[in-house]
Amino acid sequence: MDVADPAPPRPETAAGLSSDAARRLLAEVGPNTITESKGPSRLRRFLANVVQLLALLLWAGAGLALLAGMPELTAAIVVVILVNAVFSHLQESRAAQAVAALRRMLPQRVRVRRDGATTEIASEEVVPGDVLLLEPGDRVAADAELVTARDLRIDESALTGESVPVAPQREVLAGTYVTAGTAEALVTRTGMATRFGRIATLAQQAPHERTPLEHELDHLTRIVALLAVSIGVVFFVVAGFAGMGVTDRFVFAIGVTVALVPEGLLPTVTLSLALATQRMARRNALVRHLSSVETLGETTVICTDKTGTLTENQMTVARVWTPDRELAVEGAGYEPFGRFRADGAVVDPRPLAELLRAGMLCNDARLIHGDRGWAAIGDPTEAALVVLGEKGGLRHEQEAARAPRLFELPFSSERKRMTSVHLAGDRRIAYVKGAPEVILPRTTAGDAVREAALGAADAMERDALRVLALARRVLPAGIGEDADAIEQDLELLGLVGMIDPPRPEVPEAVRRCRQAGIRLIMVTGDNGRTAEAIARRIGLVDGDVHVITGDELGTMDDEELRRRLGERDVIFARIDPEQKLRLAQVLRAEGEVVAMTGDGVNDAPALKHADIGVAMGRAGTEVAKEAADLVLIDDNFASVVAAIEEGRAVYDDIRRFAGYHFCSNVGQLVPFLVWGISGGAVPLPLVVMQVLAIDLGTDQIPAMGLGTERAEPGTMTRPPRPRSEHLLNRATLGRVFGWIGPLEGLAAMASFVFAFWLAGWRPWEALPDGGTLYREATTMTMAAIVMAQVGAGLAWRTERLPLRRAGWPNRLLLAGIAVEIATIAVLAYVPGLDDVFHTAPLGPWHWLFLALWPLVVIAAEEGRKAVARRLARTP
Repeated sequence: MDVADPAPPRPETAAGLSSDAARRLLAEVGPNTITESKGPSRLRRFLANVVQLLALLLWAGAGLALLAGMPELTAAIVVVILVNAVFSHLQESRAAQAVAALRRMLPQRVRVRRDGATTEIASEEVVPGDVLLLEPGDRVAADAELVTARDLRIDESALTGESVPVAPQREVLAGTYVTAGTAEALVTRTGMATRFGRIATLAQQAPHERTPLEHELDHLTRIVALLAVSIGVVFFVVAGFAGMGVTDRFVFAIGVTVALVPEGLLPTVTLSLALATQRMARRNALVRHLSSVETLGETTVICTDKTGTLTENQMTVARVWTPDRELAVEGAGYEPFGRFRADGAVVDPRPLAELLRAGMLCNDARLIHGDRGWAAIGDPTEAALVVLGEKGGLRHEQEAARAPRLFELPFSSERKRMTSVHLAGDRRIAYVKGAPEVILPRTTAGDAVREAALGAADAMERDALRVLALARRVLPAGIGEDADAIEQDLELLGLVGMIDPPRPEVPEAVRRCRQAGIRLIMVTGDNGRTAEAIARRIGLVDGDVHVITGDELGTMDDEELRRRLGERDVIFARIDPEQKLRLAQVLRAEGEVVAMTGDGVNDAPALKHADIGVAMGRAGTEVAKEAADLVLIDDNFASVVAAIEEGRAVYDDIRRFAGYHFCSNVGQLVPFLVWGISGGAVPLPLVVMQVLAIDLGTDQIPAMGLGTERAEPGTMTRPPRPRSEHLLNRATLGRVFGWIGPLEGLAAMASFVFAFWLAGWRPWEALPDGGTLYREATTMTMAAIVMAQVGAGLAWRTERLPLRRAGWPNRLLLAGIAVEIATIAVLAYVPGLDDVFHTAPLGPWHWLFLALWPLVVIAAEEGRKAVARRLARTP
């Protein structure tokens, strides 16, 4: 109930529970806490990263290297696996964090009545039958039935999405806030039995699902494993026909396999995603799970909350109506700045002074200014009236001092109005605010004015504005504090229409989403009329809108829901947490990649079940943040679009450096093939430790540089990437195996032969398979692949765009090129390393010959891109 005169206390609540009864109940029902479902141990979570599919492929490579008598290679690969496992393990469990956040949201201490006296206890000790004593600022510790209440207002936005505090009729719920009034409530449910606990259960039940990128890397791993093993087996047989011994054939097969396994791909992907998270953080989007970065780029549907996500989550007066005219009010939120306009022209607000004063004095809210700007203490609706008065030139403290309050007749759901009586000089003035249909009959306004006021109120309500009427009365002598005597013969001052306004950046973000082929669906706990009005303001809908309420949704089966989701402009209103979760599940079952935004406790289960959960960083609850994959630091919906753009760019970057890595692998494979096919007549041009030096040494920084490249033009004008499209698509495979890769193989073998030719060898002579000259030749092979990779790194920056239009390479890519060349020099010239990597110093003619290969690769790629552009223009 919500009445001015509280009902008589029940016999069981007058004294509250006895201490003995409370102890018995606590032992019976357990503590008032959110319990955590048992998940996998830390060790098990760590081992899961050690045995993922790409890691298993690397384990196989390490095992083969050990069998071939190459312990250095084995140790290096194992280190790569463990470093990645540790890095991945550091990502905290979302479910555990969400539960911890739910615990933090419950108050630490609560006031209850026990043994006939008021006492303070830990929230964990609250049991059914306890009497909670609530006042403004309290967070409700358990679900409880109201016993008495006076002017009670509860902020349920975290649970329901409702933007305006409500006057509860029967019960209050755990995790909600008291914004105004007082109450006593009899606890009925505690812990996991509360609605709060039910949401926690839904969040915990969310299964861990692999991201699209993880699936794609698994697919890539299977292809690489099949390719490496198949080629190794085939050439083991072919080398036998060429007369090679079994031991040499085995070493050859291992070399082919190791050459095709991209040992550097896993750390490069991990580091590239980490760098992408840093870029997103600079754009106010905090990524909590690395693998979620790329999933953003695949998003096809965004299910967005309204309150606090599309809107400011701050009530703002947008219109003022008086019997003389109607005005629009500029500004949003609690900043007390804004102009008044009539028919588009700025007007002086001083004629509205008494209306503004009424809203400011018949009010219990106040504004404060802190580090984060302006904020309100008290009911948001009342705070909006204080802001309105400040915009009109009044000052709250001055007005309150000039006309101190004598008493008030509080608001209630039955009265639907509030009156405060003030002493202004020698007069007593009553200021009244409330619902127009309640205030207007109590005024002295004529029928025409009342009809005009009701019409204006109806027009505001159609635009989703909450309407209040403001009136006043100079009280004659002899009137006491009787409400009926005071609240009659009122002077109508006007109407105010307020709304939780859309964020100013949202319309442009909506436009960009549509341009990118991403569908937006509003899913809110607020009412349908408000949701539709906001949706129209931001351009989310523009035709016939289909508003589906939670009650309607509850009667639909999945087939009917799928059909309704196919409608063009659809909005879901008055949706509860389970229904939001169901929407995400049905959309995903249709093949959509779903991003779900939200900021309340009620959003946590859906955030966990969506492909991408997006929470608000400032206004969002800790529960929502911990359940989400992405947290918007500035609560700016436009940051979602920026994050999606980064996600698309990341996938393109991963494709670039994956192609870059595999070009190197093909270049490394060619020398092994020549050695095997020749039956050993051509000595092995590249030893396995040199392969490792390329894969885990020289290739890494340039690959990361490719992972930080700017998105190519048009990234946000193309539709989302289909899930059926693989990382190594046909175009990428063509570049790797049909163009750049073979060029690198050619560079490797040409440089190997050049080293012998420069030393005086001629084609009719046998090639030496030992000594300094042989080491010099293998060093040239390794260096040629690295130098060709310099050209490949630059060429992979674009798919079709010529390099001259791609801009200057990023600093990391340039640094990587410098490190590549320096690494070759170190391996060739530093004593001690020559024995490990089978290298020898190179002379000036060697370096001059090697300098040709970047130019050859770039020229070949520029020619290919020119042909591709020409073909794309051909009908």
